[in-house]
Amino acid sequence: MKWIFVLLFLACAAYVHLRGRVRHGFGRQLLDHSTFMAPVNVLMYLCSRVPTKPFIVPEQHFPELEPLRQRWRDIREEALHLRELQQIKAADGYSDVGFNSFFRRGWKRFYLKWYDEAHPSAAELCPRTTALLREIPGVKAAMFAELPPGGELRPHRDPFAGSLRLHLGLDTPNDDACFIDVDSQRYSWRDGEWTMFDETYIHWARNDSAGNRIILFCDIERPLRFAWARGLNRFVARHFIAAGASPNREGDRTGGINRAFKYFYAVRLRAKALRERNKRLYYALKYLLVLGMVGFIWWL
Repeated sequence: MKWIFVLLFLACAAYVHLRGRVRHGFGRQLLDHSTFMAPVNVLMYLCSRVPTKPFIVPEQHFPELEPLRQRWRDIREEALHLRELQQIKAADGYSDVGFNSFFRRGWKRFYLKWYDEAHPSAAELCPRTTALLREIPGVKAAMFAELPPGGELRPHRDPFAGSLRLHLGLDTPNDDACFIDVDSQRYSWRDGEWTMFDETYIHWARNDSAGNRIILFCDIERPLRFAWARGLNRFVARHFIAAGASPNREGDRTGGINRAFKYFYAVRLRAKALRERNKRLYYALKYLLVLGMVGFIWWL
């Protein structure tokens, strides 16, 4: 029976690794969070009611999102006001695991909600946008995301396939030099226009233009065919993804993952220092750790 589970896990991990045209190297993929989530993600793909491809046309599958596009100017007004207040900013300290991993090169954010009600700061500073989001239950997370000239988002894939990513252009360079690349397909943001993509494909972004870029960034619940699949999706989102909540300022909720992240980051800094001193030892310990985890699971 253990061998059956091991083989199923390996088959799911291989599928996640091979499903796109762009792939991580074997060493990186081995420790990538998407590998550990592979069995759940494969279920999400199999049960999906929307195409499982890099880009999806939102108006074809999510008519309930249309109010966001219709009221983009109202949303932009609150986003620009936030920028004037310097509230769209980098994470303070080590309270945002995503920001401190692949979002560090110029990327800034202001969370509107994260798998819960709006942050108190968002409800106070962005009342119209948070009220609009509250009327669309399928929007599980939302933020204003800024990418200034020279800013970059590193290539990565998100861990969980239970959602799809919506980007709505608010204040953009309207320039092809400011773009996101999803599985080697590029999209350049435009004011008042949107795109939707599957964030479990490898994606990255750059702003090589002279203008700033601010978008509304939303996670939309993936429509699934079966009630048990929808229940599994919401269970994972509620108990694991919600733990990634990060505050905009004091008084906002911080999820358990981000409360623990400052301790993990201290270990990570030591690991980076070891890699600089002795790469062979660093990678030997890294793969021994993986083998130890596999052995522990097998022993259970």
